[in-house]
Amino acid sequence: MKTLFKNPVVRFLISIFLLYLGWYCIYNLWLHPNETTDHFVVDVTITISKFILQSLGYVVFTGVDRVIGVDGTGGLWIGDNCNGIVLFAQFSGFIIAYPGNWKKKLIYIPTGIILIELMNVFRIVALAILDTHSRAWTEFNHTYTFTIIIYGFIFLMWMYWVNTQSVQSSKFKVS
Repeated sequence: MKTLFKNPVVRFLISIFLLYLGWYCIYNLWLHPNETTDHFVVDVTITISKFILQSLGYVVFTGVDRVIGVDGTGGLWIGDNCNGIVLFAQFSGFIIAYPGNWKKKLIYIPTGIILIELMNVFRIVALAILDTHSRAWTEFNHTYTFTIIIYGFIFLMWMYWVNTQSVQSSKFKVS
């Protein structure tokens, strides 16, 4: 059994599982019911998205509860599943669990979270613009296109970490 825990892949998978379990408990038992964190992230996303849309010349409305849109559309409602918090946790958990210098991790994790938030803002801006043309396009791109883009972006950030910033053993190198 001791040799099993010496395997870096097993240690990584156990670390990921424990981090996920911890995150799941903290988020579902405290953060999500409290709603403060979710509302803060959504408010930041809406504020930045509104600024960008207005800078592009669109007349923008925001609703009382998580709504942003271009005048003449029904707008977008940003739910908890789309605010990016779970993506922040997934990204951070992977970086924490993967071997590497802790000083670099303490820089890379917040940088990654900011980049994920900016990608989410890009997604909201694009969806709001698409909504001016077709609600069906908005729904399709929300469900498929942007899911692939966001997860692909996070995967690339993970691969960047694995291949350039982490301490790698020859058994755990990802090419």
